[in-house]
Amino acid sequence: MQNKGLISALAIALALVCIYQLSFTAASYKVKREAREYAAGDLNKEVAYMDSVASLPKDQWGFLGNTYKEVQTKEINLGLDLKGGMNVVLEISVEDIVRALSNYSTDKTFNEAIALAKQKQLGGSNEDFITLFVRSFEEIDPNARLAAVFGTVELKDRVNFNSTNADVQKVLHTETNSAIDNAFNVLRNRIDRFGVVQPNISQLQPRGRILVELPGVKDPQRVRDLLQGTANLEFWETYENAEVIGFLMQANDFLRSIMPAATVATVADTAAGQPVASLQDDVAGQDTAAAGDKSLLDMVSSDTSAVAEASSLEEFTRQNPLFGLLRPNVSPEGQPEQSSIVGFAAGKDTARVNDYLAMNQIKSLFPRELRFYWSQNPHKWDPTNTLYELHAIKITTRDGRAPLTGDVITAARPSTGVTGSDIKVDFSMNAEGAKIWQRMTRDNVGRCIAVVLDDYVRSYPRVQNEIAGGNTEITGDFTLEEAEDLANILKSGKMPAPARIIQDTVVGPSLGKEAINNGMKSFIIAFIIVLFYMIFYYSRSAGTVADIAMTVNLFFMMGVLVSLNAVLTLPGIAGIVLTIGMSVDANVLIFERIKEEMRGGKGVKQAIADGYKGASSAIIDSNLTTLVTGVILYYFGTGPIKGFASTLVIGIITSLFSAVLVSRLIYEWLLKRNTHLKFSAPYTENFLQNMKIDFMGLRKYGYIFSIGLSLLAIITLSTKGLSRGIDFTGGRTYVVRFEQPVNTVDVANMLSDELGSDPVVVTFGSENQVKISTKYKVEDPTATAEVNALIYNGLKELVPGVDQDTFINEYIVSSETVGPTIAKDQASKAVWAILLALVGMFLYIFIRFRKWQYGLGSVVALAHDVIIVLGLYSILQGIMPFSMDIDQSFIAAILTVVGYSLNDTVVIFDRIREYLPLYRKRPKKEVYNMALNSTLARTLNTGMATIFVLIVIFIFGGEVIRGFIFALLFGIVFGTYSSLFVSTPVLYETTKGKGDESEAQHTETEKKRIAG
Repeated sequence: MQNKGLISALAIALALVCIYQLSFTAASYKVKREAREYAAGDLNKEVAYMDSVASLPKDQWGFLGNTYKEVQTKEINLGLDLKGGMNVVLEISVEDIVRALSNYSTDKTFNEAIALAKQKQLGGSNEDFITLFVRSFEEIDPNARLAAVFGTVELKDRVNFNSTNADVQKVLHTETNSAIDNAFNVLRNRIDRFGVVQPNISQLQPRGRILVELPGVKDPQRVRDLLQGTANLEFWETYENAEVIGFLMQANDFLRSIMPAATVATVADTAAGQPVASLQDDVAGQDTAAAGDKSLLDMVSSDTSAVAEASSLEEFTRQNPLFGLLRPNVSPEGQPEQSSIVGFAAGKDTARVNDYLAMNQIKSLFPRELRFYWSQNPHKWDPTNTLYELHAIKITTRDGRAPLTGDVITAARPSTGVTGSDIKVDFSMNAEGAKIWQRMTRDNVGRCIAVVLDDYVRSYPRVQNEIAGGNTEITGDFTLEEAEDLANILKSGKMPAPARIIQDTVVGPSLGKEAINNGMKSFIIAFIIVLFYMIFYYSRSAGTVADIAMTVNLFFMMGVLVSLNAVLTLPGIAGIVLTIGMSVDANVLIFERIKEEMRGGKGVKQAIADGYKGASSAIIDSNLTTLVTGVILYYFGTGPIKGFASTLVIGIITSLFSAVLVSRLIYEWLLKRNTHLKFSAPYTENFLQNMKIDFMGLRKYGYIFSIGLSLLAIITLSTKGLSRGIDFTGGRTYVVRFEQPVNTVDVANMLSDELGSDPVVVTFGSENQVKISTKYKVEDPTATAEVNALIYNGLKELVPGVDQDTFINEYIVSSETVGPTIAKDQASKAVWAILLALVGMFLYIFIRFRKWQYGLGSVVALAHDVIIVLGLYSILQGIMPFSMDIDQSFIAAILTVVGYSLNDTVVIFDRIREYLPLYRKRPKKEVYNMALNSTLARTLNTGMATIFVLIVIFIFGGEVIRGFIFALLFGIVFGTYSSLFVSTPVLYETTKGKGDESEAQHTETEKKRIAG
């Protein structure tokens, strides 16, 4: 063996690195075990114990020069599906960035181009928003120049009158990328301050999407609020209620006049457009208002009086379209209260009020300087906790922007008032901000200043006197967590554009714990089965060497995973187990080659050397094809699928190293010690040896069987179709666990009224657990809390005595939301992934074997496998007791099947390529049969080992990956079949009449040779 010393040194170095990296996991788990023993089942005590250890300096608790907090960042990084937590994909609004760069231009062509670009993006275009926008701009007006729109003060150094559209496009790309990077850094700062151990934040493609993974999160809604807030803090002057309520009354009168059912006696006398007495005049000196106005204010002064004067609240709303939804802020005597609040509305009615106030006819009634903002939280004195405040904001700047923003803030921190119960946020401003703040407070003594965060009013303090120095506070009935989050957001900086959640997955800790248990159980059982199988089939000596190599492979794999800070997910564990099953393949190829060499009369030492040499080509080819699959999966996948791909890729590389090099080192060591080596057990020594199956003669029966199955699959796919998961359609799913078995039909009926349509409810594992799928408000990223409440309201009779918070935190064990935009992208990526895999495999085989016929045979077999598995899913949809949805996991399974099937095919093709020049005088049909028969033991051994492993994962791996493993299981069964009866026969059919290898040409050559 050449370079034995170098390989030994490399193996030892790699082992030492893996030991070092894995030692942090051992140290961390020791502390966790001590915490569990100390807490005795009390979760709060357990967390407190670990927090106390994490705060200790190195001299009190240290491991290899690291504190416990640092050790936690270096341990095995478990995915959210294994330890619970939250996975969020955010999308930065590039549209808002472009609008800001244009200084919010009102140019008609600009705004039409923005709308058209959005339409193209939603239509499935894969181009970035800037490119679509510029193209749309030029389509709408070919003569229009972007420089006229973007020649702003901020961009004057890069965009001038002579700048072409292409020049401006480059500037927009640069500025957008800079804004996205800034948003990424802001989000990372917020997450770092959130206090989560081992958070992960990374940028995704297309540009502008950001993945955030937060393990162990216990308050998902708080995370959503933290991530989506732009931290756009503004300070606005306000109108007094008395200055605005008269305009609202005019708006109410106008709406009543244009509503079809507006017929009332008490207010019908006041015609639309007729002047109504201004309440500002009342404050100025008039003691009484018009009779109609006063009666109206009396009617809306309380809900009970309103219902009493009208035949019903619904009737009152028809008579007063605006005030039926927006209750004016008036006293019981009908006089306007002193405040910037002009009215109250239920949360469900705010959108309709906004529509009314946005009508051009209504806006014309208001002063141009008037703008309305809703409060962030319900009014504090509202017992129903559903009424939100509408504030009247006064615009005092020429450009319509706030006179003071959060950009001037230099420090922020939560604090408490004198009583200790009123929580607030204190902050300081820079010199410029302090100067503006002093002027604003001086000009507004006795009036309110609205503190607006992300377009919602957080507080509206009344100015008592001028404030100098730039130190002030925000109050607003905060909880301590809300105050901490607001201070965190203000310190992290303002987002350059809004971030919208387009995908959201939450896994509860109980489901994560079950996933770990199921994953470890399946892993241990599968590993033991493979170890015993190798000893059983290849004797104790050879089988033990193979087992040592596989154990070393597992050790290296875990060490590399930790070194790269890769995330270990449940599909990742499946990937490890599958890699172990597939690592059998390299050992089987080597052992079968060694057995062939020994049957040819060679000694053990020479047979081992030649066996490794002869098997190396097939091992490298077969593993490289699977590696290509893993790389494609890693590029296109997200979350758990990326975890599966990373373990698959790492496992293939470490498997090659351990099976080919480490095992060879062991044999060299054993041979030096004159150890007696055997490569077959007595009962398996002649198994599948000297087989003479006429595969080529049987190929027509294979064609009939394969074509029949494929046609059946195509028919069922055309008629019944497939059930696409929310990964590709968009929607929300919830896994809810009850304390008793439930009927899925009953659950669906309970939820249909709440969610407005029939949700899909299926049993998920045990009979007391269901999976609920709905598309209710999936396009609204802020509706998660509302949907949670609706599900609780619909199902609360199944959980008597359980409040909403307990239901959401304990009974909903996982949830996922996928927006329609990312669903389209993921569906497109899935198609491209499969197509690229097929094209990539064809090109690899074509380059490796130098004939297109080899590539064609492999691709036909792969397409055959994919179609049959798809058809199987279509047929069994709704029959099998687990999810048969087509989602990202299914695509991962299909691509893995593609890689595995090609693995089998390449081994056979490699043997055909080897035999053709060796047996040139034999008919080609016979050579193909010889190649198939000689690799049959390897094909069946590898297939059986992998299938055994998959059956174990299918049984013990848990509900979450059962559908994924089911697709793998049947895909590998058909992949093994297709390598024998599809790919090789297609290769034979396309080459049997060509070249020197054809039977006819071979016969003719022989005749001439004999005659000559």
